[in-house]
Amino acid sequence: MFKRSSIALFAISTFAFTSCDDSEDIPPEEHDHETITDVKLIFTNTQDANDVVTASAQDEDGEGVKPLEIKDEITLDANKTYKLTYEILNTLAHDHDEHEEEEEEEEHHDEEEHEEHGEDIGAEILEEDDEHQFFYAFTEGAFSDPTGDGNIDNASDPINYDDKDENDLPVGLQTTWTTSEALNRGEFRVRLMHQPSGLKTETSTAETSDPDFDLTFVLNIQ
Repeated sequence: MFKRSSIALFAISTFAFTSCDDSEDIPPEEHDHETITDVKLIFTNTQDANDVVTASAQDEDGEGVKPLEIKDEITLDANKTYKLTYEILNTLAHDHDEHEEEEEEEEHHDEEEHEEHGEDIGAEILEEDDEHQFFYAFTEGAFSDPTGDGNIDNASDPINYDDKDENDLPVGLQTTWTTSEALNRGEFRVRLMHQPSGLKTETSTAETSDPDFDLTFVLNIQ
């Protein structure tokens, strides 16, 4: 009887212990990321609005296994100041809507351009700017302002953010860059971090949470 009772108690204890372990082993909920198929960097000369340099990355297979692919190099003039902005799209949403509405009569002729080409993810980032931040890395000496090599390796390094969220923390949908002297085939890297649920703080870094994208372009200054 003693042996049988001991075995029964051991089985119950093991079941209870295993049940607790199972509940603790439930993986944390993953963060939802924006679906991004197209990213365009837009450098506008602050002294000449007609002087615009763009560089793009595109995900050609949509929801397939391929990542965003760099399409262009960035070529800027030496000793000039540029405002960097973005066009960030999800063209899959546009393709889906277009398929659903292909038999419907067109009712509106004054849609904005981004609605014609896809879902404007930049607008979503702006709406959720307290959960996003752009981080940068670049060939040291490429810019006279900001100096250094960017803030991906060290979040406190200088970047000229021109926008902030509701908590007075930087976002990066708009930044300012002043080029240095000539540079041939340097690098310019941009990493968009998605930092939801209070993860974005004064001390959060380019490693806090997960990136929505991380792109490295060839940078030329001439």
